[in-house]
Amino acid sequence: QVQLVESGGGLVQPGGSLTLSCAASGSIFNLYAGGWYRQTPGKQRELVAFISRGGSTNYADSVKGRFTISRDNARNTLYLQMNSLKPEDTAVYYCNVDRTGLWGQGTQVTVSS
Repeated sequence: QVQLVESGGGLVQPGGSLTLSCAASGSIFNLYAGGWYRQTPGKQRELVAFISRGGSTNYADSVKGRFTISRDNARNTLYLQMNSLKPEDTAVYYCNVDRTGLWGQGTQVTVSS
């Protein structure tokens, strides 16, 4: 069973940047699309960014122009580069492998001065 381990979350000031990583224990991101989701208390988990097997990307309107999703198939890792962070980006972020039910454990991102 492939496992996903996330890292890179933390506390950052508004306008700052963070890069989240999602490392898979096996070769999976070259086989399936991947995505990053986020969730805040009392709200449903929402899709933030998605990358297809072919490399096409899609973003939630709220993060377009600020976040970039990418992957390194050789390292079995999915990334989310987050720039110009805003307080409303505060959430637990989860990575996902499409159509597999695989989720990371979540990493907290807090944007606050």
